[in-house]
Amino acid sequence: MSSLFDSLPDAAWLVLGAVAVALLLWGPRRGKGRASRGGASLTGTRRTRYPGDITRPVAITYAPSMNGEADAGEVVWTWVPYEEDHTQGKDRPVLVIGHDGDRLAALQLTSKDHDQDAAQEARWGRYWLDIGSGAWDSRGRPSEVRLDRILSIDPAEVRREGAILDRARFDMVADAVRKRQGW
Repeated sequence: MSSLFDSLPDAAWLVLGAVAVALLLWGPRRGKGRASRGGASLTGTRRTRYPGDITRPVAITYAPSMNGEADAGEVVWTWVPYEEDHTQGKDRPVLVIGHDGDRLAALQLTSKDHDQDAAQEARWGRYWLDIGSGAWDSRGRPSEVRLDRILSIDPAEVRREGAILDRARFDMVADAVRKRQGW
């Protein structure tokens, strides 16, 4: 009794082998929180091409409104591209500080404590400010905001609102950003 595999012609085996090799070489990269090549996420949602970080002065405003839209003064979740490769990134909280045309100007947050490695971070040009904890972190961990990198975020790619940063902490961040950026 012959099997289905015995009846396949040699050409079919060559095609199947070529497809397998192509998938191994050019298939989507799989990695924790990383997008595949071309800016498409692993879930299939197409991301817009990242225009690069904002390098010019931005009008920093405080206007939070939990209305389903990302507003300055709110911590929201979105995909943030890595500095070294904008086609790669991860989903993380950001603090919206204003607008840059039709895009949001935002600062990334982290729960990692950079106080221990502040000198090393500064050597790489990265500066962080402690802002404490808030409703954006379900575990209530203290957060830090990055002052030297202003992200350009497409409002359509904001996944959800996290919380409103109170005015006193927002003003502290705004002052630190202006000082770090030389505005």
